[in-house]
Amino acid sequence: MDHWQRIEATIRGERTDYPPVSFWRHFPDEDQHVEKLVARTLEWQRRWDFDVIKFMPCNSYGVEDWGVVTAYRGAAHGARDTLRPVVMRTEDWSRIRDLDVRQGCYGRQNDAVRQVAKALQGTVPLLQTVFSPLSTARKLATDAFLADLRRERDVLERALRVITDVTIRFALDALDAGAHGVFLATQFASFRLLTAEEYERFGKTYDLQVLRALSGKTRLNMLHAHGEDIMFDLLRAYPVDMLNWHDRLTQPSLSQAATQFPGVVVGGISEHGALLRGDLPAIENEVRDAIAQTGGRRLMIAAGCVTPVTVTDAAVGAAVRAARSTEHGNDRDRSREV
Repeated sequence: MDHWQRIEATIRGERTDYPPVSFWRHFPDEDQHVEKLVARTLEWQRRWDFDVIKFMPCNSYGVEDWGVVTAYRGAAHGARDTLRPVVMRTEDWSRIRDLDVRQGCYGRQNDAVRQVAKALQGTVPLLQTVFSPLSTARKLATDAFLADLRRERDVLERALRVITDVTIRFALDALDAGAHGVFLATQFASFRLLTAEEYERFGKTYDLQVLRALSGKTRLNMLHAHGEDIMFDLLRAYPVDMLNWHDRLTQPSLSQAATQFPGVVVGGISEHGALLRGDLPAIENEVRDAIAQTGGRRLMIAAGCVTPVTVTDAAVGAAVRAARSTEHGNDRDRSREV
């Protein structure tokens, strides 16, 4: 099977030669330069031949054009820190005006995607990273964001409408640049942060506007739910093909999710556990357990989130080999026949 055959068969719930596998990581500082980010993305893919490429712009790309100042300070996950937000008082939400997504930091990300897509010539699914509008709003602001969400709702919602329009245009430009879909990341669909009613109003409403704008234009979309105690019952109805979350850290398990989500569950590997420690036997065991939980169907082996930059090639290689080994494929087949 080639990458597309394997992914499309997995989405249909069919038997494949082995479960698809993908890992993604940041490339700190290099992600500030289009050519360097393109080179590292292609190098990463050629090293491992993943079945899906989740494109990895810097985590702050969606807020810098509005004036947020960031820097990389050595975080293990490769993300940049906010040095100066743009929304420091409630009245600052009015500063969130429309942007030209073909210019500035937004524009550079799709320039990079265009070059990656040209180099790969459609041989592997390529997803542009798109942050949910509510996640972008939080990155624009200080910790007072939650207070504004609860006390200044109309003000926040006006800003969310602008952010959503910008997000949609960016995502559509990514498709024009050669991406096959989006990796939509939500960082607030957690009961530790919001109630279900709050996320319905400020999160899901705008998430679905983004996904509906892409309807019929993509070949593959993945949703990532960040954090613990995620609102799985709410998210599982999103119109996406794949769902990724920290399944080794929080509920539901892969086996639980596979009975409730109609698409492909993505995970099985703890990015801050065996993978980070470089415990190769434990990594292999996580892969085998993920296959056992799902019977090897509608599963893509991946970490629950971004792979830390200190994870070794040996650790990634252990997961990839375990997923692709004939032995595990045979074990998977027997589990279905019992």
